[in-house]
Amino acid sequence: MTDVAALINALHLPPSCRVDQRVPKKMLAEHGAPTTADRRLLTDGIEELKWIATLKPGTVAIPEHREGAREYLEVVVLAVHARATHGKASQQLRLAELVHRAVPYPVVLIQSLAACNATPSDDRVPPAAVSLAISLIHKRAAQNEAGKVVVDGELVTSELVDATGTAAPQASTLLEALALDRQPYQDLMTLYQGWMDCLTAAEAARITGNFRLPSGPSATAAQREALRLCRRLEQEAARLRNQAAKERQIAKQVDLNLAIQCLQAELKAARAQL
Repeated sequence: MTDVAALINALHLPPSCRVDQRVPKKMLAEHGAPTTADRRLLTDGIEELKWIATLKPGTVAIPEHREGAREYLEVVVLAVHARATHGKASQQLRLAELVHRAVPYPVVLIQSLAACNATPSDDRVPPAAVSLAISLIHKRAAQNEAGKVVVDGELVTSELVDATGTAAPQASTLLEALALDRQPYQDLMTLYQGWMDCLTAAEAARITGNFRLPSGPSATAAQREALRLCRRLEQEAARLRNQAAKERQIAKQVDLNLAIQCLQAELKAARAQL
């Protein structure tokens, strides 16, 4: 069974770094909500926010990272349990972005969605959930505001259980790959990048059926770019298919079908790079 507890256990975090404390939602709303709508999403959309662990040199014996605009002094593991009333994909994505922005340290965010009949849990029992995802994004120092940290790059996320409660095919492999002792440990930034690489490999496996961790930074960048291209081509192909289904002129249907065939060939080539 893939649930919040299973995902936390899969990280193999040592007891020395565990915190396991609830965090008031208002703290996120005060620091990570640039608009009224965002503040409402944080306050109304979250059922429970929990601080799972803090990884830093004193708790996991992995050196901190200080170089240029990036300082990885600690990595925080958080679990957000969202209410069923806020289960739209766009809401869940925005919620993840807001949580990552609100915390001044790199975050490993475990995000679950409440079942419609779920009741609040105590500290020993994770809330009932029907979806489960994990996300990460790098952080750096803000250029124009001293002491402020901002997100840097794109959000990397992988869904282990979808909104119907169905586990993703790559879920079990991803859980194995996420173990702390399987990550690079030169410093906290390489550790964090190792977890990001696991999520990228899982998303690639969703397309290819083969979970393959990249062998280095250049391979990581290539896999990420191929994944990005696959998604873009799939969206464009879906748009053209929808347009072709509505088109009544034969000549335009032929043109659209030819364009779709070209996209399919590009998609096949992009998948081969994963």
